[in-house]
Amino acid sequence: MNKLLTRLTPYGIRLREFAATIPGRLRHPTWRGVGLGVAAVPVALLLYVLLLIPFTPSINDLLKAKTAKPSVLMSVDGKELAAFSRANRDWVKLQDISPNVVAALIATEDHRFYDHHGMDFKRTASSVFHTLTGRKQGGSTITQQLARNLYPEDIGRSATLTRKLKEAITAFKIEAVYTKEEILESYLNTVPFLYNAYGIEMAARTYFDKSANELDVLQSATLVGMLKGASYYNPVSNPERATQRRNIVLAQMVKHEKLPEAQFALLKKKPLKIDFERLEPELGEMPHLSQQLRRWLIDWADRNDYNIYADGLVVRTTIDSRLQDMANKALVAQADRLQKIVAGDWRFNSGWKAKSGAQRELALTFVRDTKEYKAARAAGQADDAAIKTLTADAEFMQTLKEEKTRLQAGFMALDPTNGQVRAWVGSRDFSDDQFDHVQQARRQPGSTFKPFVYGAAFEDGAKPSDGFVDGAVEIPLGDGTFWRPTDGGGPSGEFMSLRQGLMFSKNTITAQVMQVVGPAHVAKLAKSMGVRQSKLEEVPSLALGTSPVTLKEMVSAYGTLANDGRYIEPILVTRVEDRNGKVLEEFEAKVPETAMPATVAQTLLDVMRGVVDQGTGAAIRSRYGLRADLAGKTGTTQGNTDGWFILMHPQLVAGAWVGFNDNRVTMGDSWGQGARSALPIVGEFFQHAIKAKVVDANQRFPAPQGGPVTDQEQQRIEALLNGAEPPQEGQPGEAPSVAGMSSSPAVEGGAPRWQPAPVIKYVTIQAPAENTTPQQPEVQGGDSGGVPGVVLQPPATVPVERLPVFPGVVVGAPIAPR
Repeated sequence: MNKLLTRLTPYGIRLREFAATIPGRLRHPTWRGVGLGVAAVPVALLLYVLLLIPFTPSINDLLKAKTAKPSVLMSVDGKELAAFSRANRDWVKLQDISPNVVAALIATEDHRFYDHHGMDFKRTASSVFHTLTGRKQGGSTITQQLARNLYPEDIGRSATLTRKLKEAITAFKIEAVYTKEEILESYLNTVPFLYNAYGIEMAARTYFDKSANELDVLQSATLVGMLKGASYYNPVSNPERATQRRNIVLAQMVKHEKLPEAQFALLKKKPLKIDFERLEPELGEMPHLSQQLRRWLIDWADRNDYNIYADGLVVRTTIDSRLQDMANKALVAQADRLQKIVAGDWRFNSGWKAKSGAQRELALTFVRDTKEYKAARAAGQADDAAIKTLTADAEFMQTLKEEKTRLQAGFMALDPTNGQVRAWVGSRDFSDDQFDHVQQARRQPGSTFKPFVYGAAFEDGAKPSDGFVDGAVEIPLGDGTFWRPTDGGGPSGEFMSLRQGLMFSKNTITAQVMQVVGPAHVAKLAKSMGVRQSKLEEVPSLALGTSPVTLKEMVSAYGTLANDGRYIEPILVTRVEDRNGKVLEEFEAKVPETAMPATVAQTLLDVMRGVVDQGTGAAIRSRYGLRADLAGKTGTTQGNTDGWFILMHPQLVAGAWVGFNDNRVTMGDSWGQGARSALPIVGEFFQHAIKAKVVDANQRFPAPQGGPVTDQEQQRIEALLNGAEPPQEGQPGEAPSVAGMSSSPAVEGGAPRWQPAPVIKYVTIQAPAENTTPQQPEVQGGDSGGVPGVVLQPPATVPVERLPVFPGVVVGAPIAPR
């Protein structure tokens, strides 16, 4: 080290001596010094340019941009579902763009376009001179502007020497790999025109409602005029400025012999004649799922050195475009029908007028939750004054009402044999609500959770013919309180088999089954079958679906049941290809996990056939005329907060949820039950799927069919049903009807029957002794349709829980490379 310092010391001394002479040299320059100084400027500039070259787009990047192609999502039946473009852009060939546009562009922006190789040095020098004299003037060529459009992050738009040099370097590179025609085409397809319109085609549609090849001279000059400053010369908000700028463009066309002067004299007097319509970006058939897959694909592309916006990747999904279209239409149609009823329940007329005091109080609670109310209170207004002012504001109240009382829904369908998702609808309208009610929303599943309870019992050796007495039930909670589950209409006092308990969704029977099998067993079974992301509270009321879950989890779990008890984690993508069809990576579902023995799964599925044949889901047969081998379950939570229905077929399992984003808003008693709110979505979907032969109506489950019952038992069932409509879970005053019910596909000449239960193998839970005074727990929700007696967590007054947006985007989790 000492030797090195000794060697460097003389150089250091000389450098310091030279630096000391610089001030004197500057005060008394020599001709030699001036010459060297002048010569050093271009040398330094050249060195700086050479240093910047690696920080500009490479030739390979430019070649990619030249052939840029967005990545696409493809359905399993070969249809394009979505394309991932950088912006709302529709690329058109140069020959499909009006010659008027090209003429106006070259005359105004770069009249020596065909004579330079990326930079117009004469125009650049003129621009520098005018800028130095205080008259700022642009000097960029079309090629330089294209460089900025293609690489805004790399080049930027700041008024610095570095930016201009990077822009010029990139322009020279572009001219080396692009023809002049390709430069014009690329420029006209990448330039922004406000209102989320990129490129001349989208601009033509936005401002004149026509294609780019139909633009006349005036329209072309108007759009080209916007290039100097889209906002400043916006023909919608600044028509006078836009007209003046248009006429300048026309004058430039005359100057460069692109337009006869006589024609210019006539054209400059004409009005703009804008036909404006903001164009919304194309969202595709499955926008919620597309957003998830876009995030997943970006991550995949980053890891594998691809660009999803330019490399033309092809993502093969499991979605069936036909089923997706059916699902979209069924969900929107049902939600629109129900929204008309909601409008009647929440009337508005110069203030929010409610049908009940409770509804009125809820409306006022919503007002107090708004930022307008909080701002009024912060400004010193009293509560009464702020409420009076806001409720008198018709526009404010109407907006609030529409926001809070907009009914929402979610739908998902999958193939139970391989876990492939076939359809996914996250909400009624992605543009209105981007919250995904399939994967993000956790809601109480109500009676759709009951199959896990009965499945646990069958695992423990129970038979469908075993059962309990349908009587009053009180279950101690261990803290001095009791859980008293009830059903609409009260207990019958008669024996009811497990088959009947699930078919007719009896809360009292289900609660007694839960008391025997235990909440821990039920929670474990539900988790193994597919409810794996949501936390299940191991309490007795779990039997009636009080722990919030996602629709995706529930459909996955029913898929396990339909697959003989084998769980397959849902899969969305099968492979990724390049633009030429070469497979870059393949994905497959994980190995199936046995969640329950096949014999148990078949027993439970057969019991759930009864739900569709004669129970709470009988409308599938009577209203939609479906004769296939089907099984399912309805679900309704306390006060009709949530409506559910999930239906199983050997080839397809589909489920729907209906409700409001804020679960303080509930559905009506006459239409809010799962059988009336959610079932029609699934029913209509299956009806169209079977009619189109996408689903085979002749396919059957391996589960054997249940046996017949005695005439005496059948009479008792008919007496129990005793009504004109299918039964609703615990809804007071509503009983099912046996009239017109179709027979099961496996049974000829009548309704399906099952074996009676001569022996009661379970003991009914006894009420406490007379000298005990049980404390009635607070009623907070549940599956009894407004009938007190169900303890629920969390309280119904808590807004719906929302998960983080696209948690984990579990496309990658269930999809493992081969």
